[in-house]
Amino acid sequence: MNSSYLNFNDKHILVVGDVMLDRYWHGGTSRISPEAPVQVVKVSNIEDRPGGAANVALGLAKLGVKVTLIGVVGEDDNAKVLEHSLEASGVTCHFVRSASLPTITKLRVMSRHQQLIRLDFEEHEYSLTQNEAVANMVESVLPDADAVIFSDYNKGCLNDVQTLIKYANEANIPSFVDPKGEDFSIYQGATLVKPNFVEFETIVGQCESDSDVQQKGELLRQQFGWEALLVTRGEDGLVLFESSKSPFSLATSAKEVYDVTGAGDTVIAVLTAVFVTSKRFTDAVEYANQAAGFVVGKLGTAFITADQLAAIMYQRSHSTNFGVLPPSELLEQVKLAQMNGERVVFTNGCFDIIHPGHIAYMKQAKGLGDRLIVAVNTDASVKRLKGEKRPINDLVHRMSVLEGVGAIDWVTWFDEDTPKEIIEYLTPDVLVKGGDYTINTIVGADHVLAHGGEVKVLTFVDGYSTTAIIKKANL
Repeated sequence: MNSSYLNFNDKHILVVGDVMLDRYWHGGTSRISPEAPVQVVKVSNIEDRPGGAANVALGLAKLGVKVTLIGVVGEDDNAKVLEHSLEASGVTCHFVRSASLPTITKLRVMSRHQQLIRLDFEEHEYSLTQNEAVANMVESVLPDADAVIFSDYNKGCLNDVQTLIKYANEANIPSFVDPKGEDFSIYQGATLVKPNFVEFETIVGQCESDSDVQQKGELLRQQFGWEALLVTRGEDGLVLFESSKSPFSLATSAKEVYDVTGAGDTVIAVLTAVFVTSKRFTDAVEYANQAAGFVVGKLGTAFITADQLAAIMYQRSHSTNFGVLPPSELLEQVKLAQMNGERVVFTNGCFDIIHPGHIAYMKQAKGLGDRLIVAVNTDASVKRLKGEKRPINDLVHRMSVLEGVGAIDWVTWFDEDTPKEIIEYLTPDVLVKGGDYTINTIVGADHVLAHGGEVKVLTFVDGYSTTAIIKKANL
């Protein structure tokens, strides 16, 4: 995915969930009330912001996405304030209006950037009629959507979320859930569910280590039939569990944290917008991680635009590490290159004695894409394949020579007899082998093809052979 210009303008995302109004009363405090031992706040400014699912919708609109928001509000002035604010930002509102329920409102009294008290105005007694009205709206809007986000704050709008997920699946629309509560079975069948770490441990129990997180996360994903599970872990980054793939972890991108308000809403918004564009969860997670790092570095509820997100990713892509890298570090570089629209080419071999035929082969391979990886058999692997007298040159020597070949971007290594595991780990866009192979006989070809990649067979330049060089030197 090319981050130089992120254009979400042709995408339509439906947001369904608990909408609310976040109201702030700002003022100074200079005295104690004579009526009670409390501070007196002289209110000088009143600020209203969309909250809950409405904040997710607003974040999508800031990215340039076409957004439709469905939720339940009261027949009151706060509903009008909320709708006016959202519509002015480009969000299309389809609200179920209730005479018996107030618009959920959270009033915060602030002084010198400190919250003194919060007052919540809400009711949880949603009727069957209101839930049916939400379901009918969702069913009617879904066919025009590229994805749907269910933003659950456990206030009642998503009491029947299982039916809504069923509607999305029947319409072949991916569904993304920001969950709440102690029962995740209600989200069964969703495309991706994104709990934070506290919510995750509430479901799976306390996790003592990273391996514990990975084991319990994959079991949870399988249990409820999700294509993917994303666990956000604050300062410990996040981890993605995806069907038929190893867990994908990222460290937090935040340099400094000033305010985590709305970070979860930013993650689910950016995650969904990028996924409907690239169709890859790892792309979506990488962008969402960068967006979250951006907004937590701002005071108050912050948003990120497509241009800001593209600028962040561009900067990262131009600080890429090239040369010899272990597989674990190379994986992040490969994902970063792919997210920036670059085709990653992979080839492998022993490369015991580098000759002109190898150089010509590397140039051909590089011509098939933008970045070239060469994976080299370790000394032990070469010995098993070629015999006790091999390799002539050790692994460090061989990789150092390859690193100096201009066509090669990255050099890494593998210890197995075949490159199957490292190919499946890195998932390149193009897999290349030289010689008289057929695609059916190339190790890793099935994996690359299954992930939308290509497999190519190149012809070696005649007259060059490592074996012949060794025989001529009587080694």
